[in-house]
Amino acid sequence: MTRHSRGVLTGAGRAFSAGGDINQIRKVMEHPEMFFRSIGEAKQLVFSILDCPKPIIAKINGHAIGLGATVALFSDISFAANHAKIADRTYKWIRRRDGGAVIWPQLIGYNRAKEYLLTGDPILAPDAERLGLINHAVPAEQLDSRVREFAQRLANGASRSVQWTKASINIGLKQLAHSIMDASMAYEALSNITRDHREAVNAISEKRKPNFTGE
Repeated sequence: MTRHSRGVLTGAGRAFSAGGDINQIRKVMEHPEMFFRSIGEAKQLVFSILDCPKPIIAKINGHAIGLGATVALFSDISFAANHAKIADRTYKWIRRRDGGAVIWPQLIGYNRAKEYLLTGDPILAPDAERLGLINHAVPAEQLDSRVREFAQRLANGASRSVQWTKASINIGLKQLAHSIMDASMAYEALSNITRDHREAVNAISEKRKPNFTGE
């Protein structure tokens, strides 16, 4: 992902963010100390969005998966191209605890959030808009102009009022993020040492279905 000067986050290629790196996940599996060194990075990223004095617009130009989806949903306003898919999964069988458990229930309710977080099923942008997961789904050829117009509208507003309104709204969200992300990271640390996690990584590398045992 890249960040534009007017507070717009978007992808540098066809995807907004395609998800995690399986090779990096394998390295962390083989060297658990790597996880503990980087455990706070996702939390720092989320709070940098929440604490930024300027409103941040997510311009979801393509699929937003895993942490990319979290970043998009924690942004203040989100526009997505109609073809984009959003999913809270790094890979089909590996769940990352990067803030999805915080933001999805706040946007679409607990029951719907559980459905998508437990399965990792992707949501097409128009459906995400209908559910309230994102603000706007638009034709791809209109994405740039729609985001530019909205960013300019915010830029023309009373900057202090915009800043403090965002800060006020995010108070409760930051409290949730602190408690839930700390617990989620602890659970992820535990999951990283399970046999099922190793099986998932191996199955992805070998392009086969995993055989989970619950261990």
